[in-house]
Formats: sequence, structure tokens, C-alpha cells
Amino acid sequence: MNKYLSKWAEDLSVEIKELEDGVLNAPQHLLGAHIDKSSGTQIITAYRPCAWNIWLMDEKGKVIGEMERFGTEDLFGIVLDKKSKFLDKYRLRIKYGEDDFVDMDDPYAFPKTITDFDCYIFGEGKHYKIYEKLGAHMETVNGVEGTRFAVWAPHARCVSVIGEFNMWDGRLHHMMLHGESGIFELFIPEAWEGASYKYEITTQDGEKLYKTDPYGNFAELRPSNASRITSLDGYIWHDKKYREKLKNTPKEKRDRQPMNIYEVHLASWKKKFEDDDNGNYSYRELAKMLGDYVEEMGYTHIELMGIAEYPFDGSWGYQVGCYYAPTSRYGTPKDFMYFVDEMHKRGIQVILDWVPAHFPKDEHCLGKFDGQALYEHPDSRRGEHPDWGTYIFDYGRQEVKNFLIANALFWVDKYHIDGLRVDAVASMLYLDYGKQDGQWLPNKDGGNEHYEAVEFLQQLNDTMEQEHPGAYIIAEESTAWPGVTGSVKDNGLGFSYKWNMGWMNDFLEYMKLDPYFKQFHHGQLCFSIDYYLSEKYILVLSHDEVVHGKCSLWNKMPGLEGDKYPALRAAYGFMYGHPGKKLLFMGQEFAQKREWAEFRSLDWFLLDEDIRHKQMQDYVKEFNALYKKYDAFYHNDFDIMGFEWMDCDRPQTSTVSFVRRGSTAKDQLLFILNFTPIAHTMYTTKVPCRGNYTEILNSDDEKFGGKGHINKKPIKARRAIFTDRKGVETEGFQIELFLPPLSALVLKFDYQG
Repeated sequence: MNKYLSKWAEDLSVEIKELEDGVLNAPQHLLGAHIDKSSGTQIITAYRPCAWNIWLMDEKGKVIGEMERFGTEDLFGIVLDKKSKFLDKYRLRIKYGEDDFVDMDDPYAFPKTITDFDCYIFGEGKHYKIYEKLGAHMETVNGVEGTRFAVWAPHARCVSVIGEFNMWDGRLHHMMLHGESGIFELFIPEAWEGASYKYEITTQDGEKLYKTDPYGNFAELRPSNASRITSLDGYIWHDKKYREKLKNTPKEKRDRQPMNIYEVHLASWKKKFEDDDNGNYSYRELAKMLGDYVEEMGYTHIELMGIAEYPFDGSWGYQVGCYYAPTSRYGTPKDFMYFVDEMHKRGIQVILDWVPAHFPKDEHCLGKFDGQALYEHPDSRRGEHPDWGTYIFDYGRQEVKNFLIANALFWVDKYHIDGLRVDAVASMLYLDYGKQDGQWLPNKDGGNEHYEAVEFLQQLNDTMEQEHPGAYIIAEESTAWPGVTGSVKDNGLGFSYKWNMGWMNDFLEYMKLDPYFKQFHHGQLCFSIDYYLSEKYILVLSHDEVVHGKCSLWNKMPGLEGDKYPALRAAYGFMYGHPGKKLLFMGQEFAQKREWAEFRSLDWFLLDEDIRHKQMQDYVKEFNALYKKYDAFYHNDFDIMGFEWMDCDRPQTSTVSFVRRGSTAKDQLLFILNFTPIAHTMYTTKVPCRGNYTEILNSDDEKFGGKGHINKKPIKARRAIFTDRKGVETEGFQIELFLPPLSALVLKFDYQG
């Protein structure tokens, strides 16, 4: 053996032993090209199990010499005379059998690119483009094509990249550790696009874990669960003007714009093959089909359930396995880019459901990632949801916060997502959410408020506003936590909007009642107006209300089948008129009868079997058109000017009327609702001013499946005397009209002082 190699083996005996044992975390100290300081010679080493021989070549393929074994059976080295030219670019020729030769570039000939500063700001929780450093990124380095892998695993003894490109052999590509940061990195030449890979993580006690890449951009189709190498570069976007317009729209102006959301679960909106788990339409097919439908129906936004990759279909995407990868159920990452781009071409904004509240315990996912609690809180009283069987993120750990905040920014940056809807915010805010006594850990003051989660949400919203001012974040929050949409500087959480879960629950409970009993629950119908200005609300009739035995909205309506259609039309009329942005889950626009299930398509056949479903679809379409035409529907959603009761004191008839005001005195709207199957031939209601009131929508119109009792002519307001509950009389105006049973009426008028 060459004397320098012998000395090298002696000096690095610890590293060689770690290499043999498969626990080497700094392979750069042993492998690759090195200068021996004592002799000035260059030593190049390579580790190749099962190799017969290895030759060193220059970058052009010229053989310089044969390498010899040293230190251990599969470690090869060669010493270049100090007078020779220093080789920073070289290749290896490896013989595995009689006629089995492989020429390759040495992964350890390439420098690390993650800097100490990257590690520092990641450790501070503020490396908001960490997704460009960690994960798998296709690169060309010194003219060599390959993939750079990087992963954070601070408790790991060592980490290797395994995949199709190295026969899943963890001995071949030990990653290089960056100091104390816990970040491992390695550039692997010729690791090709589409190749599957994982990280083989050796824990401190020697256990081998096989983990999907937390920052991976693509994954295998379930039930397989490896990551796939892909590039997010190269897609040509067509939405520059669209995005510039949104970016330059101040929040105050955005709040005064229409937001009418169609909530969609892509797999079950329409299935290509009903009896096939993988019988889904692709992102590109759905871009056309769903885009056409949403555009025709007149929605302004779509909200997508479950796009970040997830292992179990039955979770609907709310137990995420790969936060940086759109699910492969519908195609590739660039296919998803195409989907978003197509929506933007049609002027449709895309909202993505996002789940920073918890993650699943599947072995290949984030849980116990490097053998210890890393992404989850180490104390199970704070790190697990007992009812959900999932882990809870450790919001107090800076690198975990960085992972999540950068992920939110990632979807806006790389996929041009317009907004995120944050799932299960209440479970983040309260330490005792879904837990019994003894299952949760109080905060430092003994309370149940999750201070670290609050700080995380504030940082998330503040950062999104700074980095992507055109984007918005919506909270699904079901409690009375104050200031959810309040500004961070005023100690609010900083969300753009909040789902009005209280309204949804109260209103649906009211609608389910037999008409006779509604009079005793009139307050349930009207209560939401008492607090509608306390937050910036979105009114939702979401997927959660039409699944798991709750039945469809149509089936919630009381009475016989014939009563359910007009009752549902009345319900939609109240939702459209109520202050707040709007959301309706797919299928409810045509009165889906069966409750929703993720494994089957919506019941589109109803549109052909029963005209009443087509009429319901036409009704919603008409409301959507009016919503965009008249800004009284949305301009003052969060302004006291936007709403005024005309009559909410007739519980015995279960009727209400109210006014919605827009940006001008013209085209203000009067809504009149009747929630019982009793007609009122001469119904009177107070109105805000004199003038003519013209009916622009009546849910009893025959074209919507009604009886045709509409008010065709403009109705002139006349003076009247009104007496309040205290007997005080005031003078004003009223109109008289025909109010059909189970109906919603919308009349326009111009304000006249």
C-alpha cells in the first residue's frame, strides 16, 4: 500500500470505522479529493461496495491511474505526486464484473452550497426561502447534471440518500453534515428527474428509518410513498398581469370586492372511473372541465381541499405527508401549475386548504423524523391529538416554524396560489382542545391558551403580508377567540378572513326545524347580525356539514320532498343576502341528495333525472350573476353601512327583511325571506325610503321550480306609521307585495333621502 494512503488510513481510522459501520456523518473528511498537508500530495478516495477495481480519470475521460484498496475492503484511494496538477474535476471508472464497467462522477468531488448563513437564519426561523435549499433540486455543477439533496435531521447519527439511482443502497451516498445545524447535504451526479428516493436515517441507537423528503416537491402515487426528483423550473406562466393586479390591490379594496367561493374536492367532483381508486381526472383535464363549470356558474373563487400530498384518501388531504408536494393523484407539479394558470386565465382565484395544525403518524412521514420528536412537540400532552391520532407541530421550535411559514409562502411563490385557508385553527389556539384532564399541559401562566401557536400564526400572517401582499390567509376557527382578523400590531392574529362557523351551525339548526317550531327559534336566525362586524367573516356551507351522517343540505330541509327544494332556495337566499363573503361546497348548488363521500363522484345524473335539480342549479347561477352585478352584495360586508334590518320581529311568521347597501345610492337591495310553507298575499314590510322597489329575483319563479307567484311590476313605497316594542311611533315607508311560501325575494331600489 502506498505509504501516504497508509498514513491517511491511520489518521482517519475513526472515520473509516464509522464508514464500515454505516454511521459516518461527515464523509467529506474521508472521501473525495484532499491535500495531505504533511507531504503536499493529493489523495483521492472513493467508497464503492462490490467494486472489483476503480480507475481515476480526468474530466475528459483519460485514465490517470488505478486506485488501490486501503483501510477497509471497499475503500479505494490513489495518491497523486505533489508535482502533478491538482485535480478538482475528475471521474471514476468502476469495474463490477468481467464486462461490467461504469463511468461516473464522484459525489464527494462537489462542494456544499448551503452556507453558514443559511443555517443560521434557518435556526432563527426566518429563512423564508428555505425550500430552495432543503429538499431535492436538479442542478448542473461544473458541467455535471445531477440533484442536490438536503435535509434537516439534527438528532440523526448519519443520513444517506437512497433511491433508484443507487439501487436503494444506503452505503453509497452518505450525506455531509453542516456543523451543528443538523442539516445534511449531498450532490449526486446523474440522479435523474422522476427517480424515486428517500432518506435512510440512522438514529442515535442505530435504528434505520426510511423517510420521505419533508421538502420534496413530488411523491409517488399512494400506496407507494417515496419522494420523486422533479424540477419546478421551466413552466411558462401566463398570469403576470393578473397577479400584478392582485398584488397592487390594497387590503381595504380587496375587502370591498366580490368573493363567492366554490369549495371542491377534486377526486370526487367528477370521477373518470367510479370503481377505481386511481380513476381520477388529471389536473390538466380538470383545469378545462372545472374551469368551464366555475366560469359558467359565475363563482369568483375556488377552494381546493387536500392538494398537499397525503397517504390516506379518507383524510381528504387533512393529514398531510408531504407539505411541499401537490398530490400525484392528479398528475405532476407542473400539471398543477397548469391548473392554477388556467383558473387565472378565467379570472378565477384559487384558495388552497392548508394544514399546519397536525400531521399523521405514518412511519414515512414527519413523525419521530430522526429518531426523536423533531417536528412534533416532545411532550405527548402537547404533541399529540388523542382523538385524531396525529402529531401536533412544535410551534416553539424555530426550525419548525420556519418549515411551516416557508411552506405557506412556497405555495404562493411557486404555484401562484391566491390564498390559503388554514384548517383547524381552534385546535392550535387551545392547549386542551379535544383533550381530557391530564391529557394536556397548561401554559406558563396555568391557562389553556397556546402562546407559541399564537406567536406562530401572527408571524405567519405578518410575513405573508410582507412577502406577498396580494395573497390572503383565511382561518377556519370555531370559537370566540378575539381578534382573529385583527391586525398583529394590535395583538390580533392577523388573518385576512375567518369562517363564520357560528352562523353556519345556528342557521342550519334553524333550517332543519319543522316550520311550526321555527317561531320559537327566531333568535337563531337573527343572532349573527349582532356580531357580524366583530371579524371579517366568510359565510360557509362547507364539506363538514354534508358528511359523516350529517346528510346533504337538501336532506336537512324539513318536510316532504316537494318542500325541500323551496326551503333550500330560501336558505341560499338568506346566505347570499347576509353580510360576509360566501362559500358553498360542491354539489349543493344542484341539491345533491346523498351526503358527500370522497370515494365517489357527485350525483351529476340528478340533473338529467329530475328537472328540479337543474332548476336549483339555475337558481344558484342566477344568484351568482346578481352577486357580481350588484355591489350591494359585498361592498360593505365589513361596514355598518352595509346592513340594516327592516323587520326581524315577526317570529310567528318566520319572516325577515333587511337592506344591503353598496358603494352608491343606486341599486341598493332589499331582501325578504319566508321560512314557512305559508303564503302572505298582502305582506307589508318597512323600507328605508320612498321610491320604486323592483323585484330582480324571486325563488318562487317557475324557472327555478317555484309556483310562479312573482311580483312583476315595480312596487311603490308609501308612508306608514310604525310602532316599536315600547309603543313608540315613528313615521317611515313600507311596501306591500305577495310573499310566496318558503321563498327568498330580492328587490332593487335607489336611495332617496
